[in-house]
Amino acid sequence: MSLVVVGSVAYDGVETPHGKVDRMLGGAGTYIALTASFFTSVKVVAVVGEDFHREDEALLREHEIDLEGLEKVPGGKTFFWQGVYSPDMNERETLKTELNVFADFNPSLPAAYQDSPYLFLGNIHPSLQSQVHGQMKNPRFVGGDTMNFWIEGALDDLKAAIRNWDFILINDGEARMLSGEYNLRRAAEKIHAMGPHTVVIKRGEYGAILFRPEGYFIAPGFLLETVYDPTGAGDSFAGGFMGYLAEQGVDDIGFASHQHLRKAMIYGSVMGSFCCEQFGVGRLRTLTRDDIEKRFEEFRRFTEF
Repeated sequence: MSLVVVGSVAYDGVETPHGKVDRMLGGAGTYIALTASFFTSVKVVAVVGEDFHREDEALLREHEIDLEGLEKVPGGKTFFWQGVYSPDMNERETLKTELNVFADFNPSLPAAYQDSPYLFLGNIHPSLQSQVHGQMKNPRFVGGDTMNFWIEGALDDLKAAIRNWDFILINDGEARMLSGEYNLRRAAEKIHAMGPHTVVIKRGEYGAILFRPEGYFIAPGFLLETVYDPTGAGDSFAGGFMGYLAEQGVDDIGFASHQHLRKAMIYGSVMGSFCCEQFGVGRLRTLTRDDIEKRFEEFRRFTEF
């Protein structure tokens, strides 16, 4: 079952208490696609400039990610973000954002992508998310992400977009902002009423909570000895979550079993934890499915009672 991923393929400059990297492969679309590729076939829709390195493209191809939808702009520069994390890495300061070719991103799905059953809409303008969704012929399962910038500046467009999503991935602060409710259970109920059947609220190092009309499930964060770089952890969660459900052939989240959804949450947490072990996509370069399954079993052991 193929998954179409729409989002940014970018370069990041990151500084944490454990070091500094001036330029490395990043972007929401990159993290989602790479982590999902361990479970299912992935097709990417994104834009890069002429400065996009061959070795970075090779990494995506090594994971058998379909790059027909990766637009390359001659003479253009790839989206670049630079930031520095606080000592506890719970907060980060953006130092530089250069949209470059991403500023004029107008995603167009190749014909071969339009029949794919799964679609994940990464963190881009909600009107573009709706535009991409509209190009799909009959997607069975659509999920998406958003951020405070769109909640504050494009709320009507965002509400129009998520009205047709099966599930939304959002962090706790953004859930409170979107719903107007501080209590996360009430916040999830209000977001449910906006359209998505399933709401996944990310809570950083504390894990994530899956809310559905019939109940909720709490997945803890994996306790790493050292967190080198949390950039992309939430997107890696999305890749693990969607990738596992696509691998299992879940085509209607409204009727998905609790077992499938709970496992998807744990696989999401697993992939997010691996992402933090090295800067950027470093750990994903060497990761194997055996590594993933071993950590999944660790999750099982420390949550069983």
